[in-house]
Amino acid sequence: MGQTLRDILDAAARGVFPPADGGTTVVPQPCDRDAGVLSFTAHSVVFTDEDPRWVYGTLAALDCDALAATLNPRFLTAFLERTGRTTDTVDAVLVATPLPGEPSLALEEIDSRHPRVAYARARRDDVRAWAAEGAVLVMGRGVAGRLEVSVEVDEDVRHRGLGRALVSAARRLAGEPLWAQVAPGNARSIRAFQAAGYRQVGAEVLLRRAHRR
Repeated sequence: MGQTLRDILDAAARGVFPPADGGTTVVPQPCDRDAGVLSFTAHSVVFTDEDPRWVYGTLAALDCDALAATLNPRFLTAFLERTGRTTDTVDAVLVATPLPGEPSLALEEIDSRHPRVAYARARRDDVRAWAAEGAVLVMGRGVAGRLEVSVEVDEDVRHRGLGRALVSAARRLAGEPLWAQVAPGNARSIRAFQAAGYRQVGAEVLLRRAHRR
């Protein structure tokens, strides 16, 4: 049995990455919901149920830096057209190990219709949510079953370190490596995750099934 996306993610969480050889690895989608590209240092992983020969042929036809080919807009456009899927953005991908003990932040588990929770439920399984004063913390199983975290902090309580406290608390709730996807331009969020001990391991584009009308 060949290597799976989950194998690659589990290794990355331990700090073990694909060889920095400028290559691309194609693996099957972990489920119908998620296809995409995960780019590490000088190596990319394309997870799709499309013919790998199509992936390699399309990349070879691009006149661009091979190290960045899988995130090149022309490849992504071809990938979207080939699969009939949609995407939102290229995200930075971060991961952190779990921490022992209880969160120092007071959290109340909720079953909420908060927009952040609704967003997570459309993209993850087994979603759970906690509320803090002026903020919400959401965790669920996303790509290849990895445990993912996201937070939302109300505008009137920002700039007080609450985001950092939330993502730090998540590490004490997780019990396993915890992943986060953050838009690269969201510098404030990136700083909060990094300050809480998350480390960036790559970049990612997720291709979602198109919504049916």
